[in-house]
Amino acid sequence: MKIFKYIFWILYRVWFYILVAIPILILLPFLLISISKESWYPYFFRMARLWSKFILIGMCFRWKIEREEIPNIEESYMFIANHTSMTDIMLMLVTVKNPFVFVGKKELAKIPLFGFFYKRTCILVDRDSLRSRHAVFESAERRLKSGLSICIFPEGGVSEEDILLDQFKDGAFRLAINHQIPIVPITFADNKERFSFDFFSGSPGQMRVRVHEFLPTAGMTLKDNCKALKEKSRNIILNQLEVYKWKSH
Repeated sequence: MKIFKYIFWILYRVWFYILVAIPILILLPFLLISISKESWYPYFFRMARLWSKFILIGMCFRWKIEREEIPNIEESYMFIANHTSMTDIMLMLVTVKNPFVFVGKKELAKIPLFGFFYKRTCILVDRDSLRSRHAVFESAERRLKSGLSICIFPEGGVSEEDILLDQFKDGAFRLAINHQIPIVPITFADNKERFSFDFFSGSPGQMRVRVHEFLPTAGMTLKDNCKALKEKSRNIILNQLEVYKWKSH
């Protein structure tokens, strides 16, 4: 019986990468045009949302989004969420309609085809390089001034299997306070179960999302408020994960 599970998981993973590639190849001319000018990024973002829905539906995932507050399409925000799966990127794009830019690790730029667009549309960071981390703030400032939002997974990577939610890094909260933009905590409940980074895992099913009440940063300073804001954001997501975990049992 186990051999059939392993065969399914292998085919399921291969199917995922096929789904990632198909819309990119179909939309390639339009994608290339949309990234040729930074001001055209919102058009790229719309196609990225279609790409995400195509993948999630193709993987037989269905999503249920609960919203405590809805972002104003005319304003900029700092979107944050827990990070457990490759599908976090797709689910974030499906959840949020406001055009935003991901801040992500530079290693993803090495993925064939996907990486080409990733490094041209996202803000890449080498967490081992102080210079790279400073460059992120400059790039984010430019994007925020153009009316875009920013998305960061503040754990700084994928948490270990037995950790419900890892500690948060400072970057997202420093940026939000510097630019006085609200933080939008988002909880992904099922992504690890649906499609974790463990190769032999995953299954079709529901993906529950909760968009929490926004955390304002107006009037805050880095010296007095960054740590408290970081901890408050983490506790909101952690508490929701514990609620989902309790309901599942």
